[in-house]
Amino acid sequence: MSSDSEDNFMEEDSDYEFDSDGSDMDYEEPNDLAFAEVSDKKPKKAYEVDFSVQSLQDIKAAQANAISHVAGILGLSQDKAAQLLRSFKWNKERLVERYMDSSEDVLKEACIVLDDTKTTSYVGKPRPGFTCSICFDDTPSKVVGLRCSHLFCFDCYRHYLTQKIVEEGECRRILCPESGCSIIVDQPTVQKIVEPKILERFRQLLDRAYVEDLDNLRWCPAPNCENAVDCRLPHSTFDTVVPTVQCACGNKFCFGCGLGDHQPAPCQLVKLWQKKCADDSETANWISAHTKECGKCQSTIEKNGGCNHMTCRKCKYEFCWVCMGPWSEHGTSWYNCNRYEEVSSTDARDAQAKSRASLERYLHYYNRFANHEQSAKLDRDLYNKTEKKMEEMQRTSDLSWIEVQFLKKAVDVLTSCRMTLRWTYAFAFYLVKDNMTELFEDNQRDLEVAVEALSELLEKPIEREKIAELRQQVLDKTVYVDSRREVLLEDTAKGLGEDRWEFSFKRT
Repeated sequence: MSSDSEDNFMEEDSDYEFDSDGSDMDYEEPNDLAFAEVSDKKPKKAYEVDFSVQSLQDIKAAQANAISHVAGILGLSQDKAAQLLRSFKWNKERLVERYMDSSEDVLKEACIVLDDTKTTSYVGKPRPGFTCSICFDDTPSKVVGLRCSHLFCFDCYRHYLTQKIVEEGECRRILCPESGCSIIVDQPTVQKIVEPKILERFRQLLDRAYVEDLDNLRWCPAPNCENAVDCRLPHSTFDTVVPTVQCACGNKFCFGCGLGDHQPAPCQLVKLWQKKCADDSETANWISAHTKECGKCQSTIEKNGGCNHMTCRKCKYEFCWVCMGPWSEHGTSWYNCNRYEEVSSTDARDAQAKSRASLERYLHYYNRFANHEQSAKLDRDLYNKTEKKMEEMQRTSDLSWIEVQFLKKAVDVLTSCRMTLRWTYAFAFYLVKDNMTELFEDNQRDLEVAVEALSELLEKPIEREKIAELRQQVLDKTVYVDSRREVLLEDTAKGLGEDRWEFSFKRT
C-alpha cells in the first residue's frame, strides 16, 4: 500500500529515528512503559501509588517505536503511520482493528490520501500563469502545494505554517490553506518549509501532544522540567485516591489535577475549597451574618450603635434589630426586646445565628489552612539559616559535613508536614462529624503538636557545649514528626478507600 514517492519525503533531520530495514527498534511500547515502584525495599503504603518517570528521550523513543510498529503492520510510510496514530490518540490496538475493518474510512477520517500517482507535496517553480490567491503575487520564485493541488507562493505558505505553529500551537491537524480543503500538511512538508527554530517548536508541540493524548502520562509542572510521569491508576479512582507522584527533578504533585501535593484531600474536595476561598461566597456570608434587611423596603442595613431601635434611612421604617418586628409594638422597652418567642422573631434570629455560625466555622478552618501555608513559606527560609548553622557546627565541633545534614533533612520534613497539615483543614471543613472524625482530628492534633515542637527546635541558637544534645533532639523529633505524618496519611487513605469518610458536598 506504500509507494516510493511517499517514502522519499522522510527527511534526514526527521524528529524520530528508524532502522534502515524498517524493523522495530529496541524500545518499549508506549502502552507498555515500565513501572517504577515508589520503593523497592519497603512495601507500598496506602497513600502511595505506582508510577514511573519518563524523560524526553523516553517519550521520543516510545513514539518512534509505535510509529515503526504500525507502519510495518499496515504497510504505510512512517509519516502516514504517525498521522494515523495521532488521529487515534496513539491507541495502536484500536487503530489496527479499525483499519482492518475499513481502511478507507480510517484514512478519510485522518485526512490521508493514498494515491501512488501523486507525490505527497510539491515545492518548486510555479506553472505559467500562476497567481497566489493569498498575496496575488504572479511572479513568485517557488510555490508549495499538497496532493489537493492547491498551490500558494512559498512565502505565504511559510507564514501560514509559522502562524499555526507559533501563535495557535497547532501540530496535529494543520490543514491546507485553501478554504474548505481537508488535506493535512504532513510533517515532511513542514520540515521543508519552515525555519529551523519554527521546526523545533513544531517538534516540541508533537511531543507535548503525545503526552496529552495519553491518560497515563502527565508532564511535570515544575519550571523548565522536560520529564513526564507515567501513572496507570484509573481516573475513576481519583475520588478515593490522592495520586501523589514525584518527578526525578524532586517536584511532588498530584497526577490527577496537576496541582502541588495536596494529600490527604481528594481532587474534588481541593477544587471546591479553592473555589470557596477565591470567589465572593464568603463576602456574601459576611454580609448575611452582620447585616439585615429592612422589613419594608428590603434595603441592607448594618447596625452601627448599641441601640436596638433601628430606623431605615431609605423608607424611615422603625423596627427592632433583635426580632425585626415593628418598633411600635415594643412599648417602652427600647433596649430590651420582649418579643423573642414570636415565631417570626425566632426565625429571624435563627437565620442570623446560622449565618454567623457558618462564617465562624469557615474562618476557623481557613485561618489554620492559611497559617500553615504561610508557615511553610517561612520554613523554607530556614534553608539559608540552616546552611549557616551547618557550617557553624562544623567549625565548633568534630562533626563532618555529612553528619550535619540532619538539619536539612529536618527542614525538608517540616515543610512537607506543614503542607500536609494545610490540606487537613480543607479536608476537615467538608468532613461530616461522626465517631471516625474524632480519630482524624486526634491524628491531626498529634502531627500539629509535633511539627511545632520541631520548628521550635530548629529556631534555637546553637550553643557549642550543647551541639551533640541538639543534634540528637532534632534527629529524634524529625523521625517522630515524619511517623505522625505517615499515620495520618495512612489512616485517611484507608478511610477514602473504604468509604469511611462522609463529606458534606456529597449529600443530596
